[in-house]
Amino acid sequence: MFQVPNPVSFNDSDSQPDRRSFMASAARQLLGVSFFAGANSFGGAAPEAAAAASAAGGKKAKHIIYLFMDGGLAHLDTFDPKPGTEEGGETKGIATRTPGVYFGENFPRLAYLSGALAVVRSLSTETGAHEQGRYLMRTAYKQLNSIRHPGMGAWMAHVAGQTNQELPANILIGADNDHPGAGFLDPALTPVPIANAAYGLKNIKLPGYVTEDSFKRRLQLANKFDRDFRQRYAGSQVEAYNQMYLQARRLMGSNALKVFDIKDEPEAVAEAYGKNPLGQGCLLARRLVEQGVGFVEISSGGWDMHQDLYEKLETKGGELDMALSSLLRDLHSKGLLDETLVVLATEFGRTPKINVNAGRDHHPGAFSGLLAGAGIRGGQVYGASDEKGHLVDSDHVSVGAFNATIAAAAGLPTDKEFFAPNGRPFKIGGGAKPVAALLA
Repeated sequence: MFQVPNPVSFNDSDSQPDRRSFMASAARQLLGVSFFAGANSFGGAAPEAAAAASAAGGKKAKHIIYLFMDGGLAHLDTFDPKPGTEEGGETKGIATRTPGVYFGENFPRLAYLSGALAVVRSLSTETGAHEQGRYLMRTAYKQLNSIRHPGMGAWMAHVAGQTNQELPANILIGADNDHPGAGFLDPALTPVPIANAAYGLKNIKLPGYVTEDSFKRRLQLANKFDRDFRQRYAGSQVEAYNQMYLQARRLMGSNALKVFDIKDEPEAVAEAYGKNPLGQGCLLARRLVEQGVGFVEISSGGWDMHQDLYEKLETKGGELDMALSSLLRDLHSKGLLDETLVVLATEFGRTPKINVNAGRDHHPGAFSGLLAGAGIRGGQVYGASDEKGHLVDSDHVSVGAFNATIAAAAGLPTDKEFFAPNGRPFKIGGGAKPVAALLA
């Protein structure tokens, strides 16, 4: 099993050459090839950056794995640390393989893989409320009572269609009752929910007291009762629900259901991802994209750290570091990273000021996100927060632009208008422009 060394401090410059050689060796062991460091501190590209930038070969993503850290990821303690300052708190910085770029100390594995990552440090939003922030991040639109907007998974399923005809095109792992789902698009595009990856897809077998023949008779009877309703209220919405029901019925008898059973994975692989909901969710996501599923979201809660942040972050940060790094390594080893976009997102950041309960409160002024894989130029940091991590200092990225970049990396049209049932036009990414510097 690969072991990571102790975190490197900012004053460890003497050991930089040895550390870089070690990181290159470690990356070859983990990934099969090196993910080299990215742009240097003067804005140019180091020679090694070409390998990272071309890791995805400039291809558009056929799949998206979207990790949503529910609660508000503390940017100052994860991917935009300010060690040695009052705002930085107790978090120490560790050197990544991208020169001059540091992560929080709980992310040593991702620090090794920084050549594969595009770190966005200049996100901001106008809302510091969880529900509205989650909705905005997933849809690029503000929450309204008059209409519900589609999440990115529904957009991808709507535009790209269903690659594997036996499996849903859009899947959500982890409980999240506030998810926007398909919005105004067909209900059939709503993500199929999997509450816990360890238990897979539930209610897929007939009860022991119901035979196959009995079940078929029940379906025929239900169809007869529904016929008048379908004729009276014929339309795309009713037909979409009907198709979703038929798809669920086909799935019940399909061999494709095996993909949901992560117990088929070797124990060493399951351990490498982490025996926790996030880790096992990432493992299931890899299995799903391997079988052609277009969009998989993993929702992971517990990031709303108003108190005891450093105790909680050691656990949650370690889980994320382990899960995401293993996902990237696994996708790469299977030849899937050049066709899969991996996203790490959250609804907002946390305050630079540590509160009286040793935590950080809601802060929409600046926060971070990560992108890696197909369609993305890795090995770079885009944008910056100010010296306190309070506001965006350069190259601001709106939530809409972040979503538009994800869409562009997957080859989805960001300029095309799609019309809701009420006749209003909408665009993927809310009409914002993708960030060209992030795209391969």
